[in-house]
Amino acid sequence: MDRFEAVETTAENQVGGWVRTTDGVRLWVEIRGTGQPVLLLHGWTMSSLFWRRQAQLAETCQVITVDFRGHGRSQTTPRGHNVVRYATDVREVVTALGLTRALLVGWSMGGSVVLEYWRRFGPDRLAGLGLVESGPYPMSPAPWNVHKCHGHNEEAMQADLEAMRADRRGFATRFVNAMFLSGHAPEHALRWMVAEQLKSDPASAAAIYEDYARLDTTPVLPTVALPALVVYGRSLHMCYGPSTGRYVAATLPDSRFVLLDKSGHMPFYEQPEEFNRTVSGFLDSLNA
Repeated sequence: MDRFEAVETTAENQVGGWVRTTDGVRLWVEIRGTGQPVLLLHGWTMSSLFWRRQAQLAETCQVITVDFRGHGRSQTTPRGHNVVRYATDVREVVTALGLTRALLVGWSMGGSVVLEYWRRFGPDRLAGLGLVESGPYPMSPAPWNVHKCHGHNEEAMQADLEAMRADRRGFATRFVNAMFLSGHAPEHALRWMVAEQLKSDPASAAAIYEDYARLDTTPVLPTVALPALVVYGRSLHMCYGPSTGRYVAATLPDSRFVLLDKSGHMPFYEQPEEFNRTVSGFLDSLNA
């Protein structure tokens, strides 16, 4: 593996280490299992730990998670907090690991990174794309968009960021609770999820949020020339939910839409068995 520095190994066929980007930022990457690669990208102020319930996928494929710059265990840096740079970082991870025929999956903001990756790098090294509870344009005025920034609502975005700056832990607690279908995270999950969100520097978090909310990746959807897996929850307390999922699936030329309606913004965490079966079945279809 070129430019991958392994620093942690476990008995469960898991390796953790660093990929250094072309602009000198160290990204934390974890690899489990062997076989066809599935690269999982997290959401805004989250981390690769949110995919912990996808570890069982490593029984049949290679599961790779990466922390975006300024998130999780990756290097804190004031630069490069925009979707284009994040997509470039992902490309550099893909090439550093020598991945081929990978399934590139993005959750929430990570979905915009997936679409930007496609716009810039196309199908090279990929077999398919996955979008999980992701909105291709948070500020869109279209009826499918239920994000609070709907209709170019800059005031709502800035109010969110001000609330984050004013009370970092309180904001993180409200944010994590809202990701669950019930509106309340289990206590054990709330503790570690809030701790992960607090690892993101507020200035960096604000910079990537503003860029993500303003970036329109809807024109990318009809250009995707690979099979795509589209998985959404009901997401009663936070974006995006069924309306966005149906729009995304209908706009992609070759998609499989799955609604996991017993979950909110994190179908992979609240319904992990169903989510993992869905991913495994999609991988089987790519290789049929």
